[in-house]
Amino acid sequence: MGFDPPAENVMRPTMLALLLTLALPAATVAQVSNLHSGAITAAVQKGVDDPARAADSHEDARRKVALVMTFAEVKPGQSVLELAPGSGYWTRVFSAIVGPTGHVYTVWPDEMGKYAAKSLANWQKLVATPHYANVSLLQQPAAKLSVPVPVDLVFTSQNYHDYHDPFMGPVDMASFDKQVYDALKPGGLFVVIDHVAPAGSGLADTDTLHRIDPEVVKREVEAAGFVFDGQSNALRNPADPHTATVFDKSIRGHTDQFIYRFRKPAK
Repeated sequence: MGFDPPAENVMRPTMLALLLTLALPAATVAQVSNLHSGAITAAVQKGVDDPARAADSHEDARRKVALVMTFAEVKPGQSVLELAPGSGYWTRVFSAIVGPTGHVYTVWPDEMGKYAAKSLANWQKLVATPHYANVSLLQQPAAKLSVPVPVDLVFTSQNYHDYHDPFMGPVDMASFDKQVYDALKPGGLFVVIDHVAPAGSGLADTDTLHRIDPEVVKREVEAAGFVFDGQSNALRNPADPHTATVFDKSIRGHTDQFIYRFRKPAK
C-alpha cells in the first residue's frame, strides 16, 4: 500500500528547485521548468510553513512538497478530495493551503482500513482537532466513491495501484475513474502520484512490487473523460531499476515516481 517512510532534512523551496535543476540533465530540467511554470505561490509557501506541520517538515525535501502543491494548483478556498491519506502528510498541507474557507475530504476505503487500523484511529483523532476543522473523514467502500459536494481537486499519492489489488476488491477502475470524474467540478483536476513499474508491464506489479506502469494509469483515467494536463518530474529517480518492491531498503523512500495531472473539461 502507499504508506511512505521518513526522509531527509527540510530545504526551502527555492533551494530545492536549484538542487533539482543541478541534479537533472538539461533536457529533463527544461521539462520540469515547463511543467512547473510560475513561482511557488505565497499560499503554498504559507501552507508549507504552517507551524502545525513541524513534525512533517523533515520529509519536505524528499517529497518535494512545494513543487507538488504548485503542480496540483492548490489555492485558498478550494475543496480537495484525498484518496487513502495514509499518515496525513499531504492532508495537513492541503488543510493549511485551502484555509478556513476551503475543505479537505479524506477517503478511507473500508478495505484499506482493515489493514491500517492504527492509522485510521490516528485519522479519527486528527479530524477532531480544532486546527483541522476543515478536514473531514469519509469511510466508504473502495468501489463506491462519493463526496458531499463537487470538489476542485482529487489527489492520491502512492495508492492508485492499490485499487487494482485483490484486497481492495479489486475495484472496477473504469467505474471508479468515472466516479472521480463525477466528483469534480468542471475544470477540476485529478492528480495521481505513484511508483513506476517497468515500461510495458501493465498491472503485473501492483500487488507484488506495489508499482504500476504509468501508461496504464494514463489510459484508464483518460477513458473516463479526463484530458491529460501534464506531468511533473519532481519525484523521478532514474537510479531506480523498477524491479524491487517499494519497501526494499535499497530503494525505500527514493523510488521513481510519476506525477500525472488530468483535467475534467470545463464544458
